[in-house]
Amino acid sequence: MNPTVLTYALYLAIALPLTVWVARNLFHNGRVFLVDCFHGNEPLADSVNRLLVVGFYLINFGFVTLYLKLAEEVVAARGIFEALSAKLGVVLLVLGGMHFFNLLVFTRMRKRAAWDQAPPPFPAGGKL
Repeated sequence: MNPTVLTYALYLAIALPLTVWVARNLFHNGRVFLVDCFHGNEPLADSVNRLLVVGFYLINFGFVTLYLKLAEEVVAARGIFEALSAKLGVVLLVLGGMHFFNLLVFTRMRKRAAWDQAPPPFPAGGKL
């Protein structure tokens, strides 16, 4: 088998299951966070959680497949490892970036929801 084709196959064999693993972990561990963001509305939190996973798969599988092409022909085992490390490193950074972006968005939602549920401030003059 051509080393470049082998590199492609190994890249897909590692990157796609890695994406699935991250998505499953986010789905299972993010539920509690989403339930809190949606004030205990579990059906809404579960629905949003499923939609987020679908979007996560679409974006990351799309990125993994678009990022498949190598700039140069791979000629030896060393080239396979170097190409894989570069490609998978970028995939891991994108997965991590998406994870932190989601955390940022939902943390802001959670803070806003807490602010909306806070008791009203004291009226002007400090009298109740």
